[in-house]
Amino acid sequence: MKNAVLILSALLALTACQKKADDTAAAKPDETAAAAKPAETTPAAPAVTTPGAVPAGYTLVPDLTKEPVREFKKEPAMALQDGQDYYALIDTNRGQILADLYEQETPVTVNNFVTLARDHYFDGIRFHRVIDGFMAQTGDPLSVDEAKKDQWGTGGPGYSFADEFRTKLTFNSEGILAMANSGPATNGSQFFITLAPTDFLNGKHTIFGKVVTGDGALAKLTRTSDTASGQETPIAGAKADEILSVRILTKNKS
Repeated sequence: MKNAVLILSALLALTACQKKADDTAAAKPDETAAAAKPAETTPAAPAVTTPGAVPAGYTLVPDLTKEPVREFKKEPAMALQDGQDYYALIDTNRGQILADLYEQETPVTVNNFVTLARDHYFDGIRFHRVIDGFMAQTGDPLSVDEAKKDQWGTGGPGYSFADEFRTKLTFNSEGILAMANSGPATNGSQFFITLAPTDFLNGKHTIFGKVVTGDGALAKLTRTSDTASGQETPIAGAKADEILSVRILTKNKS
């Protein structure tokens, strides 16, 4: 199994390099993928059209804007408040996901995510890359436009920032939130949520949170790519799911 992971990772890395040489205008996030396995068909479920209620015991952090803002000139200034425990409430058309954010361990990354969410940055953005048994990637502003589908996975907020690798934070389970990137210090807005343990990503992507509730929504996400052939290929007819909203919550620390 480990050899299969390494072989497939090498194939996909080579593909990424070739694509980047042809299209230098935008950086493509890391192309590491899981071991080859057939894509599993997820049973169809009624689509969710509106964000759900804020769970009891949490306080909603006010938005910074009323409409989505997706273009910036520099990374946001630190705005996290001391003593606050931050969470992300991610509503998708497949259900709601609540994630604990690691503001103590990776404050710069969490601050970036929190600020973008409060600017409605993620509203309408799709899960453009979902691989069964691996991860669900999202956060690309280009994915709000179906006409730019061939560019999905290459967009960002207009800036990049440094990695925050922490040895005690590892990809040891499903539900891990981490930044997608195209190399060292190229974090922007794209992130992914693991669908299984992926320890081969340790030290390569900044981990900044973990799903608390919402595993059911992750299971329902449409798989958009397949690795059964030994390389990543799009699944014909797959329609990428979307984020309805990302709201930031706080929970008092006891």
